[in-house]
Amino acid sequence: MTVSAAQRKSFPLVTAHTGCMETLDNTLESVRRGIELGADVIEEDVRVTRDGVAVLAHDDLWPAVGGEQIRISQMDFAELRKLEVEVDHAGKKGIISFRTLEEMLEIIKPSGKIANLDLKTDEAINAAAAVVDKLGMLEQVFLSGCEVDRAREAEQRQPKLRKLLNADVKLFTSIPYEQAVSQTCQDALETSCFGINIYHEFITPALLERAQALELPVYAWTVNDTKLMELYADMGVASITARNVEALVGLRMKRRQT
Repeated sequence: MTVSAAQRKSFPLVTAHTGCMETLDNTLESVRRGIELGADVIEEDVRVTRDGVAVLAHDDLWPAVGGEQIRISQMDFAELRKLEVEVDHAGKKGIISFRTLEEMLEIIKPSGKIANLDLKTDEAINAAAAVVDKLGMLEQVFLSGCEVDRAREAEQRQPKLRKLLNADVKLFTSIPYEQAVSQTCQDALETSCFGINIYHEFITPALLERAQALELPVYAWTVNDTKLMELYADMGVASITARNVEALVGLRMKRRQT
């Protein structure tokens, strides 16, 4: 593929995956690190406690320090905030306490960055919207974690919140690729999503051409290899999500200097 000088100087949005660099996932340290490194977008996972508080977490079930198994969805936040849990994920181990979405957005707001809220349950739609509304951050937030059913729910419950359609991996592995592309674009339009969030290995020029023709930017996740970052940047994706934010920001700086 031939890449023009203009394409090389333009660059996708840099999205810091939760747990970027050496931080633990779903921590305020991760949020701050992404901002410090120069990411445009900060991604964190969102779940909801029994009493409706939006918290940063990927899973519902956690091993608390001391051996007890706890479920976020079955606890009030006042109980949850007293606990520490053990983390063993993405090659990193540690102990964390749960932080709220509100705490995250209070850090994001003055930075001018964008928050990508990866919803893990339908209940997180209204809980996230309440925090966004409270802080007046409608223009600084969008939702991900929305496959077609959740995207429809989000559109019905909170139509003011922008959202990406999460491309269904099963769709791309069960039917011909062209059909999967067509269905994904159709689903994004029908659910009023502003773009498509897709695992990077399913991205091809054909997908990008179809999506761009429909004014649906394509967000690629999760890319940590520098050569792949270069590949997808040259292909014209709108955003690259990475844990290795330092390498991605470095590539952006290099491109802008040439």
